[in-house]
Amino acid sequence: MLIEESEVSAHAGKVRRLLSALNEALYGQESLVELVVTGLLARGHILLEGLPGLGKTELVKALARSLDLENKRIQFTPDLLPGDITGNPILQETPQGREFVFQKGPLFANLVLADEINRASPKTQSALLEAMQEQRVTVLGTTHPLPTPFFVLATQNPIELEGTYPLPEAQLDRFLFKLEVRRNSVATLQKIVLHREIGVEPVVEKVLSREDLTGITEAVRKIHLPEVVANYIARLVDATHGGSKASVAIKYGASPRAALALASAAKARALIQGRINTSFEDVAAVATPVLLHRILLHYEARIEGRGSGEVVAELLAEVPRQPLDLA
Repeated sequence: MLIEESEVSAHAGKVRRLLSALNEALYGQESLVELVVTGLLARGHILLEGLPGLGKTELVKALARSLDLENKRIQFTPDLLPGDITGNPILQETPQGREFVFQKGPLFANLVLADEINRASPKTQSALLEAMQEQRVTVLGTTHPLPTPFFVLATQNPIELEGTYPLPEAQLDRFLFKLEVRRNSVATLQKIVLHREIGVEPVVEKVLSREDLTGITEAVRKIHLPEVVANYIARLVDATHGGSKASVAIKYGASPRAALALASAAKARALIQGRINTSFEDVAAVATPVLLHRILLHYEARIEGRGSGEVVAELLAEVPRQPLDLA
């Protein structure tokens, strides 16, 4: 069922108000903010990577305050245990006698901030796998559904910093986007100094209700994905496995989940732009954050100083948007 232009326009107006509120909370990161909102509207989880102090946590907290959603924050540390996240059975007195009663952990919220996720051990990180993929957790053989909607927005410091554990590929693949948070310009730093104080959080009002967010995410699903654009997505993901010059640097290519992520994110971007159809430009705009963490480069390529972002850019330049038989 296709969506009407008037409905898309109404939803796009609400999203613009959200973007405006977030840009007032985090100065000078307009592109980053738009990608975070794009990922949210595509119903995806997001990983933010950057050095400490660049505003990763503040952005997620501002997003939580601007939406009518229950939010929880988990500070990941080396001594954090899986049960500290998912919850644990606690022996309690009940009318039937002493029984183990499941006590929900902080993962049971609509918006979960996993702060400095790569400071926890791999065992603790893996506690998020089932939750992020299937929106549920299983403890001692009993499955507990998580709230709807459910989003994980994680922050991490670069893995070369002391005291961090690289996220395994299976965990990374659960994130729709991996976004790199860049340092601020001089002009932005000046604005921060003039309008911010240490320990004082910016005031962010609620912009969208839970019903607004649900309506927008449902509308994203109705955005039309032309067959020729779907073909471009398929060829772009396939090119990470060989058949292209850029793929020579890639040891392991992207999975089918990457293709689904590209489609969902491209639809979300189209709605934000106020369009009922997904375009090649939408796919290209979200390709880097979708593929950045889903391709693993050969050791030789990394020794040469090549990064995943550079390889993705080469793929975008090399793979034609139109199929060869139509180009």
